[in-house]
Amino acid sequence: MRLADLSERSGVSLATVKYYLREGLLPPGRRINATQAEYGESHLRRLRLVRAMIQVGGIPVATVREVLAHVDDESLGLTLRLGAALWSLPQTAQEAPAGPEAADDPSHVAARALVDELLGRLDWTTAREVGDLAPAHRALVATLATLHRLGYPLDSDDLLPYARTMEQAAVHDLDRMDLLPEPQERAEYAVASAVLFEPVLLNLRRLAQSEESHRRYGL
Repeated sequence: MRLADLSERSGVSLATVKYYLREGLLPPGRRINATQAEYGESHLRRLRLVRAMIQVGGIPVATVREVLAHVDDESLGLTLRLGAALWSLPQTAQEAPAGPEAADDPSHVAARALVDELLGRLDWTTAREVGDLAPAHRALVATLATLHRLGYPLDSDDLLPYARTMEQAAVHDLDRMDLLPEPQERAEYAVASAVLFEPVLLNLRRLAQSEESHRRYGL
């Protein structure tokens, strides 16, 4: 398809498509003459992903470029490729690396010990080995430290059923991902899921809580 067709099918303006091409967010098309290039379905898929990251996720262009560089890095195995792409996504305040004072903060120390215990019970060896290098690990520790500090401490028995549920969700995620033929598509799917699908899980949980409350307590 030509550039105008790509714009029409994606619903993204031609000027924006050209901007994404200049910024390296969209790979160049196959040159067919001195002034024209041809684009394929992979360009359409990538364009929709870029649009979702910027419009829905609010992710800066420079960060989108970094994430997509990992998605396209064929030198990495799929697990490292997915990890690098997801780790490059913007971090929340609670995902920031802990400062030096955290070592002396009782709530933070308790949270780290709790996460270590939980990961041991789950036998999640990769998560234990990677530890604080993973934004999700830092965020989990920080959130549990905040709960502890506010008087809502949890233990591994409290967290274990949630973690087991997430294991099943991860199996389903990767089963769906395995339906895609190419590693690049799988990495793109993982990024899109992180940006677009996590709110679906959050709102399903809230609906389920409402339903269970109605079953137990009525209106």
